[in-house]
Amino acid sequence: MSPNIILFNPDEWRADCTGCYGDPTVQTPSLDALAARGVRFDQCHAQHPVCSPSRCSFMTGWYPHVRGHRTLWHLLSPDEPNLLRYLTQAGYDVRWYGKNDLLAPECFASSVAEAGTASSSSFAPHVNPWPAGDPRRMSFLFAPGGDPRDHQDYANVQRGIEFLRQPRDRPFCLYLPLTMPHCPYTAPKPYRHMYDPDALPPLLPTVGGKPSFYRRIRETRRLDEVDDRTLREIRAVYLGMISYSDWLLGELLRTLDETGLSENTIVIAFSDHGDWAGDYGLVEKWPSALDDTITRVPFVVAGHGIARGHTVREVTELFDLTPTVLELAGIQPRHTVQARSLVPQLRGAAGDRDRAAFAEGGYDPHEPHCFEGRPDRDAFARDPNNIYFPKGALQQAEPATVCRAMMVRTGSHKLIRRAADRSELYDLVADPTELRNLYDDPTHAGVRAQLEARLLEWMLTTADVTPFQEYPRGFTAEWVGSRH
Repeated sequence: MSPNIILFNPDEWRADCTGCYGDPTVQTPSLDALAARGVRFDQCHAQHPVCSPSRCSFMTGWYPHVRGHRTLWHLLSPDEPNLLRYLTQAGYDVRWYGKNDLLAPECFASSVAEAGTASSSSFAPHVNPWPAGDPRRMSFLFAPGGDPRDHQDYANVQRGIEFLRQPRDRPFCLYLPLTMPHCPYTAPKPYRHMYDPDALPPLLPTVGGKPSFYRRIRETRRLDEVDDRTLREIRAVYLGMISYSDWLLGELLRTLDETGLSENTIVIAFSDHGDWAGDYGLVEKWPSALDDTITRVPFVVAGHGIARGHTVREVTELFDLTPTVLELAGIQPRHTVQARSLVPQLRGAAGDRDRAAFAEGGYDPHEPHCFEGRPDRDAFARDPNNIYFPKGALQQAEPATVCRAMMVRTGSHKLIRRAADRSELYDLVADPTELRNLYDDPTHAGVRAQLEARLLEWMLTTADVTPFQEYPRGFTAEWVGSRH
């Protein structure tokens, strides 16, 4: 019997801000319990630092560059594969409750039986408490929200819970792409004040040797004028948002137990990318930022037939989701899948210690339609008081700060090549928080050359995909078109 699948997909949850990933402060009992009875992938890395490209990647098993899914606006089209359509065509009842940063409108009818997102009621997530002129105005640190049950994430999870309680005669896939812990940094009470900023471990410091956008984001958002206490409060609120998302996961898991669905359901909890949340003196993320705070995400799988308490410490990639779910559901893919199935690891095997994770981001100057901050398209670009105004303005004025970038990350080193800004190389054993850029260090020239060769090989082998559909060559016996 095919297993039921639940995809619990909070937005912008970085791995190291999770209890089972080593955070000593945050409370994530639901995800921790899921990991204890399932498999936790310790070094899972997203293929892009922005929502839409990352989702297009993990729902196809393609790297973002394969079909140009490198922006917020270029979603999967009907002629492209997607995991949800595969499941639908295989007889699964596919339901989607939450945000859409994945499918073009024409794709939904063939991909899901029902899709939509709830709206907030009394929760006010977009109240900026800082007056004009205050350097905290563009920090994303917003006013507290209301009751936890008034947030749209709660409403979407409740819609999923209602679906779980319904009678059914076929396997299902429940996809829950939630909004938290995506900034602005705010959460319902009591999660907004759950953590004391003064009791948190130190944040990662601002250091030299980084690409220019680290400094320019701080300057354009005036983050270089806020004190450490504000940045620590941002981290505290971000942790509260994570704990709120974890509570919602707990509500979902409790329903599975109550309905008896746990016996034949596989739960996969993961995020699309991370968030700086005060580290390096920064907030949110950036389209070409590829440090571990942005690319490393939680990825936990538990349920029917899954090994219990197993940790895969070797590098894996987030887009492994698609071939993994297809194999679990007994579905043969009908397109080139560049990702790997993790089913052997779900049965208790170790990972591939020689594997590297690849990611990419940024835009080329010759593609202005890709940049954020276009006044003809983006309303925030016409409003200097909008929280996203500095982001778009910086990209438009200084395109080198968001140039194309590609990353290769092994278990010991990371290389990020940039087209116009500073490239990066880190020894992750000696410097796991990426504070010392070794790209121009002659003592690491050999490692740099090896990783650059690996990047080139990656591009050679993943530059495109050939469709499975074939067509006859030449003409048939009859003329095509008009004969006069």
